[in-house]
Amino acid sequence: MVRVSFLVATFAAFLITAISGYVVIPWLRKLKYGQTINDVGPTWHQTKQGTPTMGGLMFFVGVLVGVIAGYSLLLNSEPTFMEETYQNQSLSLFISVVTALAFGIIGFVDDYIKVVKKRNLGLTEKQKLVMQFAVTVAFLMAQYAIGHINTAITIPWYGQLDLGYFYYPIVFAGITFMVNAVNLTDGIDGLCSSVTFIVALGFFMISASYGYYANSIFACSLAGALAGFLIWNFYPAKVFMGDTGSMFLGGSVVAMAWAVNRPEVLVLMGIIYTCEALSVVIQVTYFKLTHGKRIFKMSPIHHHYEMSGWSEVKIVGVFSFISVIFAVLAYLYMYNF
Repeated sequence: MVRVSFLVATFAAFLITAISGYVVIPWLRKLKYGQTINDVGPTWHQTKQGTPTMGGLMFFVGVLVGVIAGYSLLLNSEPTFMEETYQNQSLSLFISVVTALAFGIIGFVDDYIKVVKKRNLGLTEKQKLVMQFAVTVAFLMAQYAIGHINTAITIPWYGQLDLGYFYYPIVFAGITFMVNAVNLTDGIDGLCSSVTFIVALGFFMISASYGYYANSIFACSLAGALAGFLIWNFYPAKVFMGDTGSMFLGGSVVAMAWAVNRPEVLVLMGIIYTCEALSVVIQVTYFKLTHGKRIFKMSPIHHHYEMSGWSEVKIVGVFSFISVIFAVLAYLYMYNF
């Protein structure tokens, strides 16, 4: 019945998200919540002007329904899951859902200001960071409360390294970096959705293999919801997720890593996100140091390949394939270390 609960969570999330497109997208069009395409981007992106954004609301609902359906079935079919041994898993699932929603709400506020209030920049960087810091602090405090904070990290072929107090600023910066890196990955049709779909499947395989069944429910709900969203978001996209969706996904990715008590696995699982964010850091730094020269034709790096003649579908395909490889490596890392 545990496997059945996974299937129920996946298909419930998929169906709710896929079907919601018939309601949410016309509603967003009616409200004129369309995407504004910046002039600094590829010129051919101007054809996407006005495409409904804030579509992340679709998988907000899908994930919640999937989690509730799958978790309820798990509790009813497996009474042992109510025992003290699994209580932390239940608390961890609750923390994951709340964290994803909290980051998603930050994205929603940003989108609302840009789309509804017609302020192109949305929240200022300072406002956004302050809100992200607050959620990150709350997340780490919650993880500490349930015993998921371990200042020792595993280094392959070396063993355990206790970072002590240095652990906290490192993971604080790492969480903020990863959430914003996922946000940067959402730049072409279906890219962030496809990559995070694979990341969710990777975390599902790890969670199910090591008995983290509550996180398995969350991961397969997220994968199912993203599969449903891709029906509408794959090229040519009929809806964009907006910061509403990408920030939700950033929170989800971070929460899944902590739920298996191995946050360092994000180094492998989140390789695409990291490359996207680092390409921006490298580009900006090099531009300033060389007074206007660039390494990439455009950043984040998916735009570099787009400017080099790659189609959006090819970029999504290649980046997704890389994500599959690193998801497998993350699984092997968990198994061996």
